[in-house]
Amino acid sequence: MSQTVSFPIGGMTCAACAARIEKVLNRQKGVQATVNFASERAQVQMDGPEASPETVVAAVRKAGFTVEERSLDLSLTGMSCAACAARIEKILNTLPMTQASVNFATERAHVTYVPGIVEPEMVIARIENAGFGAKRLDNGVLEDPDAGRQALWRTERNHFFLTAVLSLPFFVQMAGMVLGRMAMMPGWVQLLLATPVQFFCARHLYQRAWNAVRGGSANMDVLVVLGTSIAYFFSAAVVLFHLHQPVYFEASVSIITLVSLGKLMETRAKNQTSAGIEGLLRLQPQVAHVESAGAVVDRPVAEVRVGDLLVVRPGESVPVDGVVVEGSSEVNEAMLTGESMPVFKQVDARLFGGTLNANGVLRMKATGVGAETALSRIVKMVEQAQGSKASVQRLADKVSNIFVPVVISLALATFLVSWLVTGSATWSLVSAVSVLVIACPCSLGLATPTAIMVGTGLGARCGILFRNADALEHAEKLTTIIVDKTGTLTQGKPTVSEVLPALQIEAAQLLAVAYALEKDSEHPLARAVADYAKAHAVKPLVASGFQAVPGKGVTAQIGETLARLGSPRFLSEAGLTLESALIARLEGEGKTVIAVASGAQLLGYLALSDALRPDSVATVRSLQKSGIKVIMLTGDNQRTAAVVAAQVGVDAYMAGVLPGDKAEAVQKYRAEGSMVGMVGDGINDAPALAAADVGFAIGAGAAIALDTADVVLMKSDLTSVLDAISLSRATLAKIRQNLFFAFIYNILGLPLAACGLLNPIVAGAAMAMSSVSVVSNSLLLNRWRPQSRA
Repeated sequence: MSQTVSFPIGGMTCAACAARIEKVLNRQKGVQATVNFASERAQVQMDGPEASPETVVAAVRKAGFTVEERSLDLSLTGMSCAACAARIEKILNTLPMTQASVNFATERAHVTYVPGIVEPEMVIARIENAGFGAKRLDNGVLEDPDAGRQALWRTERNHFFLTAVLSLPFFVQMAGMVLGRMAMMPGWVQLLLATPVQFFCARHLYQRAWNAVRGGSANMDVLVVLGTSIAYFFSAAVVLFHLHQPVYFEASVSIITLVSLGKLMETRAKNQTSAGIEGLLRLQPQVAHVESAGAVVDRPVAEVRVGDLLVVRPGESVPVDGVVVEGSSEVNEAMLTGESMPVFKQVDARLFGGTLNANGVLRMKATGVGAETALSRIVKMVEQAQGSKASVQRLADKVSNIFVPVVISLALATFLVSWLVTGSATWSLVSAVSVLVIACPCSLGLATPTAIMVGTGLGARCGILFRNADALEHAEKLTTIIVDKTGTLTQGKPTVSEVLPALQIEAAQLLAVAYALEKDSEHPLARAVADYAKAHAVKPLVASGFQAVPGKGVTAQIGETLARLGSPRFLSEAGLTLESALIARLEGEGKTVIAVASGAQLLGYLALSDALRPDSVATVRSLQKSGIKVIMLTGDNQRTAAVVAAQVGVDAYMAGVLPGDKAEAVQKYRAEGSMVGMVGDGINDAPALAAADVGFAIGAGAAIALDTADVVLMKSDLTSVLDAISLSRATLAKIRQNLFFAFIYNILGLPLAACGLLNPIVAGAAMAMSSVSVVSNSLLLNRWRPQSRA
């Protein structure tokens, strides 16, 4: 079979690269390829079984080039249980170069594909051909899902009321039987009432069951349709052919009604699990006050562009991300950090969309709009976390995949064995129906994702953002926490505490050289030196030819002389003689020492102090009490590191660690068998955060933190690490409870049903309640509260 695909290739630097790729591809059997360097695309025709998109892409990557992958998020409709989600996932994963994950609770699909080989339209068509609905979710657009959920709630509510009204005479009849009144409706009346329930009210069950069977799989709807249809058609035959057998219309009607009630309750409960993300979405204002041609006009937030000047009045939400250009006010950033105390903002301060301006008028310049705002990135991150799968869910997925065929086989075996033992086909039929009805796998599909939805939403409201379900799951298993010193254990805002010029050197001369070397650097120590010099009206000298040595210092040319600034070791390696006793005294006080030299002359020293965070000591103690070992990493020297380690009370520390070596330190502890978490500021700690089992980025949400860390802690305090671990433990406890509830209904119910000890109506009620109990138990997670920040 011949197939032609066209896909983009990255990494080509010249036409020779294109020719090389073309040569590599054409060596493969059944492949004829043309690679265009200008368009950076490959046109490939494949003939025969040996050639496939997978082998072609693998060959391109093996040659050292890249093939672009894109992601697609879809909103799904028509799923009734975990088996439906598993079926869609299986169908999508049969597409070439496609990896799909489908979440039943969120009704979302996340698909990774190679454009040109697979397109979004193909993915949606596959889903629709399987009998489900799919709608593409545009990236960056904050679309409140509450309206769609409320519409679904109204549909389910109306459907249940219609079913309940038609079923009411049967429930009245059953109530009379319980009270000893054996008044039975005539058979033909029961047939007339049961028929619309069976074929009109339950028509969606038949449709979904048929779609499942047509696609070669089975789901909950197949079980319900089989059970109720057997009861209905057996009873209809008794009425129509005047057989001397009991009828079971009340069983089929009651089961359909209870399934409808269970779906209604499940929909309502699932709506409540999404409260976290919907709360974030409601924070986004719809209108912005934009300055245009000397006037202030109202525009939709979607029309605001980077660079626009906006006015934010007291009591209004900040429309987009930006910086203050005029005015001052207090701004409530609880939506980002969970911290209720307002933050004072003045000129040059950063503002985040969705935060609340309290008491002053602010003029701001837009710097981030649409998908680039912190709120958009947070919502996207939470949505991805809620739609991802934890490894603990794999057991439920495996069980769901084989559950329905096993239950159908068990029901058939129940009918045959019971008939042989009792000789009663009627009794055997009722037992088989009970087996089919009790064995609904819905709760299995809801056990894990509903708890994750509540947990991640709750975390978002408290300023704790989990990137995915695995991060939420792994946080509770941590045995070692590695903490970066600067900006994590300490305030990250060092200040110059002492200026110590060498003999015959003026302090102003020392500061002028230091200011010249540090004024353009963003390193916290450099900013401290520059700020100190600026505050003392020191003018920097003219410097050129800057060269930074990571973790050591910087050099630059000032006039005809090479100036150096950095750690004492850095200047010692350059041949300068330093005062070791003075340096030892300063470092023994926990200060960081910077030495400055011009040529071969030592100009002196600057001593800097960085105060501990108020919560550092208490947090470290709490982590240790919970059985977690705390390790401190720092680029400081041994003496300074030892002082800070003793103040904080960590279990161990590593000094003199360069930024590039932090990831190796993480790997060292992982190699020893520890489950390692890394806590850093999310910028220069990015490699170490990525290397850890769980990376915690602490601080007010730098974009790099949202992109690299497993957990982003929006508060600038270390206690959030405790909260993240606590929330992880609470969520995983709920997941284990949910799985227990999901399995216990079937473990207890199936044997009773198979032995004929469970009425089909009771089985239907139990089946409905299994899903409701799982979702309701997940909602109890909302009782979790962050630890006290006393």
